Amino acid sequence: MHLIKVDRVYAKLLNKLTSSTEDLRTLIVCYDLKCRTNLSGFSYYFHRVYMSLRPLLLLTRFLLILWLPLSGCSQDRSTPPEKLTVGVVSYDTEALSVNDYEHFQEYLAKQTSSVVELEPALNELNAVQQIHSKAWSIVFAPPGLAAIVIGTENYTPIFRMEGVNNLRSVLVVREDSPIKSIGDIANKAIALEEPGSAAGYYLPLYDLYGLTLAEVRFAPTPKTVLAWLSQDTVAVGALSENDFDLYQHEFGQTKFRILHTSRFVPPAVVLLAPTLDRNQEEQIKAVMRGAPSSITGDAHYIPNAKLPDYDQFIQIVKKVKPLEVRVREKPVVLLDRSL
Repeated sequence: MHLIKVDRVYAKLLNKLTSSTEDLRTLIVCYDLKCRTNLSGFSYYFHRVYMSLRPLLLLTRFLLILWLPLSGCSQDRSTPPEKLTVGVVSYDTEALSVNDYEHFQEYLAKQTSSVVELEPALNELNAVQQIHSKAWSIVFAPPGLAAIVIGTENYTPIFRMEGVNNLRSVLVVREDSPIKSIGDIANKAIALEEPGSAAGYYLPLYDLYGLTLAEVRFAPTPKTVLAWLSQDTVAVGALSENDFDLYQHEFGQTKFRILHTSRFVPPAVVLLAPTLDRNQEEQIKAVMRGAPSSITGDAHYIPNAKLPDYDQFIQIVKKVKPLEVRVREKPVVLLDRSL
């Protein structure tokens, strides 16, 4: 009676050969045990079936032994997600903060399955250092910084940013000033905005190239430039045409006039680092291009706008850069002595 039950067990296991690898191992163990104990009731039919399948069963067992450890290792060595660092530059763009980019950060991380970090830069020196070390994968760059890194660091512009169209720089004096032309500024004190500003730093230095100035003072805001002019602290101030229109009426009886207007400044742009491979570049561009308007609005970029031409502005910044070592001297000689 006991032997009949054993045969039934074997029959049941054979019926499950394709559904459970555990049954395969059980069948092998049971049969080996049966042979060792010389049980004589095993059915000749099932014995023939088992013997025909035994090579397959042994192969399956061998493959399981190899596969299980490897599958465990592959989970332990899973590739970590890519890290993208987004540089947010706010020193040449008023009312811009890292908080504006938090929704963009979350969106980009989800769509690219990457770890996305935001890193602010409060001055041009810090931004240039981060870009030179290739620490930033994506940069929201104002025009001055964009001209530097496109020309020297091989960063690629992908989208235009929001901002004033046809932005220009102006040199401003008091209405009662005797200064009538750029040549009259020689040996006078002038106010510029912080280094990195396109309209308040690069363009005025370019337009004043060749002059010797008594002093250059750096104003923290465009409004401060006009305040120093109003107080007669400086003879000339440089700022954007839009900022001049915005603040000129906030100084009581003091009247100002524009002495000189520069050429146009290209809009700010979004840049990609040269360290990204082609697939990453295309993925980031596709994700940013397909972002909802709420995301693009918060991040201040325009997905479908034509990219600005930076060729001329890159040459302007390139000419001004050698002057930076002298702008804090007294007097200030605005000539590149290395030429």
